[in-house]
Amino acid sequence: MSQQYVIGIDLGTTNCALACAPAAGDPRESPPVTVIELPQLVNPGEVRDQSLLPSFLYIPGSADFPAGSIALPWDETPRYVVGALAQKRGAEVASRLVASAKSWLSHAGVDRTAPILPLNAPQGLDKISPVEASRRYLEHLRAAWDQKMPDAPFAKQQVLVTVPASFDAVARELTLQAAQEAGYQNPLLLEEPQAAFYAWIERHPDWRERVQVGDLILVVDIGGGTTDFTLIAVTEQAGELQLERVAVGEHILLGGDNVDLALARHLEQQLAAQGTKLDAMQLHALWQQCRLAKERLLEEDNKKREHPVTILGRGTGLVGGTIKTKLLREDIDRILGEGFLPVVSSQDMPQRRKMGLAEIGLPYAADAAITRHLARFLRQQAAQSEHGSVRRGSSGLAAPTHVLFNGGVLRAGLVRRRILEVLNGWLAEEGLAPVVPLVGEDLMRAVARGAAYYGLAREGRGVRIRGGVPRTYYVGIESAMPAVPGMPVPFKALAVAPFGMEEGSSLQLKDREFGLTVGEPAEFRFFQSAIRKNDAAGAMLDDIAGDLEELSPIEVCLPAAGNAGEFVPVTLETVVTETGMLQLWSVARDGRRWKLEFNVREKVK
Repeated sequence: MSQQYVIGIDLGTTNCALACAPAAGDPRESPPVTVIELPQLVNPGEVRDQSLLPSFLYIPGSADFPAGSIALPWDETPRYVVGALAQKRGAEVASRLVASAKSWLSHAGVDRTAPILPLNAPQGLDKISPVEASRRYLEHLRAAWDQKMPDAPFAKQQVLVTVPASFDAVARELTLQAAQEAGYQNPLLLEEPQAAFYAWIERHPDWRERVQVGDLILVVDIGGGTTDFTLIAVTEQAGELQLERVAVGEHILLGGDNVDLALARHLEQQLAAQGTKLDAMQLHALWQQCRLAKERLLEEDNKKREHPVTILGRGTGLVGGTIKTKLLREDIDRILGEGFLPVVSSQDMPQRRKMGLAEIGLPYAADAAITRHLARFLRQQAAQSEHGSVRRGSSGLAAPTHVLFNGGVLRAGLVRRRILEVLNGWLAEEGLAPVVPLVGEDLMRAVARGAAYYGLAREGRGVRIRGGVPRTYYVGIESAMPAVPGMPVPFKALAVAPFGMEEGSSLQLKDREFGLTVGEPAEFRFFQSAIRKNDAAGAMLDDIAGDLEELSPIEVCLPAAGNAGEFVPVTLETVVTETGMLQLWSVARDGRRWKLEFNVREKVK
């Protein structure tokens, strides 16, 4: 059975979504993209379709649920509960809840493949790894598709899974690993802010009439766990408008989770003032309850000004064993406005962490002010970027003309309004007009929809955002020269990725073989040049001085099939992934392959 659909998956920190589009169709017509309803447990014994799958996993105990009450249409005895019921039960018994697995997946300070979650699990509970939790969400999405679309098996479709723009190479690889373990065949990764913008293009076929050459679009993506900033420039080529991604911000672990914890701490202080002190387990449960209460109060059509919050106490009585309080809408507005979205100058930079020692946990941003992180992104991007398409104000500030919002936190009108207020204040100081919001998006499902659209764009059935490599990249090749006492071994530089090589493309250098050392540690040296834009892939430079800048070398021991120190004849293959990673593959005559990779995406550090 041939491919029938392109599937886009948003593997979110707080929610997952799945959308699809027909793989075949008239390339002249805008492809229809559909969000798929996902069957899941919402109560014990009750499976219901919902457009979002909450990214929560609950590890049930023997007495947690009646026998057979957590059965799914495709699994009568699941080991874990995933989705809406997991979120609901986890708010009551937080010690068995796995949340924010995606944030843990990006945490370089822990072994992301080790069973570490839930972090505060009771003794004797079998924990799982961030990779395993991600796999379970992806597995549920695959099974849900197969149950809804039996005539189009998931394994036969092209699948794109989104990741934060700021994910490092390891987090991307582990996301792919989780997808493959979940039964995905050849999944592709796509950045979430780009996917959100693709969703806007999909909704607006007349996008060329809404923007013009010279415009700079800021994508602000604030989800459950991370905040991402991206700049997309509107350029022109051969008389046609083009879109080019020109900047990606650093990884900022700051989002809805932080807001929920701030609200929990606020209620904790109120309870303490009334004589009720919470232990660590109760605080974690309060954190989860505040998440639910906040989402209810910030819904666009909500008219209520408060929401009840109940957590289990330490007592054994049914009534005496609960603690009740309430979260006020005015408290959410104040904490968001003063703590997370303060009105600041574009010169204000976020604080850095100062303590030398800290508890093991997620490396949340030291400064909770999202507006200060935005100021740093626009300031440092303007200072560091060599890209001519970055529009700047008189002080050098990168100055967007449009802004696109994405992520669950931005469903709240007050959040969008405050970001616009602050950003427009900065632009006014530069003597520039206010930004134009790009509106009309489904903030919770846009990433999945955009990923599906991008899958079609890869096949020529949609508009692609250009993001070619910003420089020419080279690898050092040791010269075949006799050793000379007191002199370093001479080497040359081989161009492996020419300037402008498009993301999602590859090239092979089959005309020449090189010797690769495997089975023992070896150093690989890489270089870049912003000046030499005409060197073709395969060009060999004898003189590397002046025009080339050396990057950090990579020291690695590549696996060997035979003896250590084996010298293997190989050809080279270059791949630039959709997420901005340059992969240099060494391919032996017998089919063995070794990969080196580094980031070629310009980021603000």
